[in-house]
Amino acid sequence: MAHDPFTQEIIKDALVALGDEMFNAMIRTSMSPIIYETTDFAVGATDADGNLLAQGDGVTGFLATLDTAVQSTLQRWPRETIRPGDIFLTNSPYEGGGTHLSDMVILCPVFDGGRLIAWTVNKAHWTEVGGTYPGSATTASTDIFQEGLHLRFVKLYDEGRINEALVEVIRANVRLPDSTIGDMHAGVAACRVGAKRIGELAEKYGADALLAAMEALLDYGERMTLEELKKLPKGVFEAEDVVEGDGHGNGPFAVKVRITITDDKMIADFTGTSPQAAGPINMSYAGLITAARCTFKAVTNTEIKANGGCFRALEVICPPGTILSARSPAPVSIYYESMLAAIETMWRALAPLMPHKLPVGHQRTVGATFISGLHPDTNELFVMGEPLVGGWGGAIDHDGDSGQFCAANGQTFNIPIELAESRYGFEIDRYALHDEDGGAGQYRGGKGVVLDYRVTADEAYLTYSATRTTSRPWAMGGGQEGSCNRAEILRSDGSVETHAMITGARAVRGETFRLISASGGGYGDPKLRDRARLEADVRDGYVTPEQAARDYGFDRKDKAA
Repeated sequence: MAHDPFTQEIIKDALVALGDEMFNAMIRTSMSPIIYETTDFAVGATDADGNLLAQGDGVTGFLATLDTAVQSTLQRWPRETIRPGDIFLTNSPYEGGGTHLSDMVILCPVFDGGRLIAWTVNKAHWTEVGGTYPGSATTASTDIFQEGLHLRFVKLYDEGRINEALVEVIRANVRLPDSTIGDMHAGVAACRVGAKRIGELAEKYGADALLAAMEALLDYGERMTLEELKKLPKGVFEAEDVVEGDGHGNGPFAVKVRITITDDKMIADFTGTSPQAAGPINMSYAGLITAARCTFKAVTNTEIKANGGCFRALEVICPPGTILSARSPAPVSIYYESMLAAIETMWRALAPLMPHKLPVGHQRTVGATFISGLHPDTNELFVMGEPLVGGWGGAIDHDGDSGQFCAANGQTFNIPIELAESRYGFEIDRYALHDEDGGAGQYRGGKGVVLDYRVTADEAYLTYSATRTTSRPWAMGGGQEGSCNRAEILRSDGSVETHAMITGARAVRGETFRLISASGGGYGDPKLRDRARLEADVRDGYVTPEQAARDYGFDRKDKAA
C-alpha cells in the first residue's frame, strides 16, 4: 500500500492506542494491588531498534525505561539470535530499563515473517523479588545483593516455550510466589496484546508502510517538540538541591544541574553531583535519563503522547559513579528519591523563567510505604506497598494541588481503604489533609496528608523512606517554604518515634504507623492573598486562624475593611 499521509496517520494513531490497550490488559490480569490499583507499571512499544513509539498511562518515572531496555537487550542478544516466540526478562538496575530490582521488564520482539519490526515492553513493580526484607524494599542495604533476585536479560520464553527452570528459580526465591508469578504472566499477556496489534497492522497495511509510519511518528514527536523548544528562554540556568540522607547516617548529598537551552537542544549537565552513596538512594544513569525527560516534556509539548522523537533534542550529561549514575554493586532500592531530586532540581532551575509552566516545590517524595506481617484471620504473610500523596507548590496564578502524588508517579492511585483493610493486618483510622505550618503565599502550597495505619495483626513491620525531611519544598516571590515529610510510630505507652527512613520497624497490635507528607511551597507574598480566598481557607480548614494572622496578616475582625 502507498505511503500516503492518510494511511500513515491511521497507523500512527493505532500505535498510540495499543499502549492504552496494553495498559488495560495489565490491570485486568495482574494479581497484586500495587499493579492493578496503584498502577505502578508502564507499557508500550518501540521500533526494531528500540526507539519509543508509544507508552500507555502509568508511572512517569518509567519514561526512559522501555526503550533503553530494548536497546540493552539488543546489545546482549544479537538480532540473529532473537526469534519469534522469544520473550526476555530483566530487572538489572545498571543497564537500559534499570531502576531497582522490584521493577521487572518483560520484552517481546515482534516479527513480520522472519523480520524483526518492533518490540512491546512491560515494566512493573512486583511486590516480591526476594531480598532481606518482605516487599524487597529496604533503606538498610549496602549492596545490590541484599535487595533481591537480579536477572539480566534472560529468556523467559524461547520460541514460545516457557523457561520452566527460570520460573522455578523465581518461585523459590520470593515470599509471595503465586502473586509474583501471576504478575509475571500478566506482563507477558500485556506484551502479547500489543504484539498482536502490531502484527495486525503489518498484515493490513504491509510491513513497509508500518515501518514508514513508525518513522513518521518519531519525526512528528521531534518536530512538535522543537517548535516548543524554540519558544523557551535561551541561555544557561543552574540549580542545586540535596538528598538529606541514605539510610545509613550519611549525607546530605548534593544534586547539581546546569541547563543549556538553544533553539534546537536542551543539555542537562549534572556534573558536580555527589558520589554514589553507601545506602540505597543511588540511581543508575538510565533512571537519570527518565528524570530529565520528565522535566523536558513538562516545559516543551505536553499535549502529544511521548515517543522517542520527543527527546531527540535532549542531552543528559553526568559522570559515572554519582548518586544519579551509580555503578554496580551500589544499592538502589529507594532510587526514586534521587530521581525526584533530579527532576525537581531541573524544574527549580527553570521555574523562575517559566512560571506559567512550572509551580514551585512540591513534597518531592514517593513516600513509599511497605507494611508486612501475618494476617490475623489467615496467619498468612501479607505485604502492602503503596506511595503517599502530598502537596504541590503554588504557581503564578493558582494554588498548589493538595493530596496529589509526586512528579515521578504519574497516573498513580492509592489502594482503596476497603481493599487494604480486607487484605492486610491493619485498619486505617485517619486519612486527611493536615494543617501544619508551611506553604503560605499569595497562591499557597497544596496540603499534605496524615495517614494512620493501626495494626490489627499480632505484629507488623514498617519500611518507609522519604526526602524533604529537613529541607523544605522551595518557594518563590516571597512565598513560604512548605512543610516536611516524616513517619511516626505511635506506641501503646504513649511515646512517639519519628523517622525519615526506616526498615523493618516493629509494631504490635493496637499501635499505629502514622505518615505525614509535606505541603508544597507558596508563591508570592502571603499578604497579597485575596481576602475572600483566605476567608474560605480559614472556613474550610486549609489555614488556621493563627496562621491567617501570623502569615497573612489577616484578622477576621478586619475582613470587612
